[in-house]
Amino acid sequence: MMHHINILVYYLHIPDGYLDPPLIISTYILTAVYYIILTRSRRFNIDPEQISIITTLAAGIFVAQMLNWPIPGGTSLHFVGGVLASMITGPYIASLIMSLVLLIQCLIFHDGGITALGANILNMAIIDVWIGYLTYRSVRTFLGNRIGRDKTVFIGGLLGGWAGITIAGAACGVEIGLSSLIPYGIMISLPIMAGWHAVLGVVEGLITGSVGYYLFTRDPKILRG
Repeated sequence: MMHHINILVYYLHIPDGYLDPPLIISTYILTAVYYIILTRSRRFNIDPEQISIITTLAAGIFVAQMLNWPIPGGTSLHFVGGVLASMITGPYIASLIMSLVLLIQCLIFHDGGITALGANILNMAIIDVWIGYLTYRSVRTFLGNRIGRDKTVFIGGLLGGWAGITIAGAACGVEIGLSSLIPYGIMISLPIMAGWHAVLGVVEGLITGSVGYYLFTRDPKILRG
């Protein structure tokens, strides 16, 4: 069982052999429906000027995800970056950026299984991005002009980064716990995944808030909201 627990807390990339067919199909369908709706949305608009930002973000997030933090149990966790991307490009483009990163990692570097790609995109490119972005915007709206705008960016990024990866980790725990291929249920997988990613979320939030703060002080127009 320890082997499986180690795999559970190995960041958010679910490998092949952990999701059963019903979960594979359902997560692929949910992900496909989301991107169909996304590409048809009026808010999904890529300007030619954004291409350089999108490619730079994708490359930066790809590299950042290769840097792992070791944790007890012989495994590790890593930075996700979806919330930071959403702060710069908005959640619509950020979802696209994250899905491209995850697709390349899966097909070329075998980081996350092909059968689990739908779930991995759902967790990191949709749930993490949207939960984090909505948290970030809510914090900035709530704080308003009570403190400096640069400080609201840092606090919003901190809480957004933490919330995004924590909820994404919880979703991953639910998916694995519901799989008939795993010898234990959701009551074990959910606390493990949510707990460790809540801890990682502190680091994710600090990085997200700090980078957001730095960018805002250089050019406030870089960030959304």
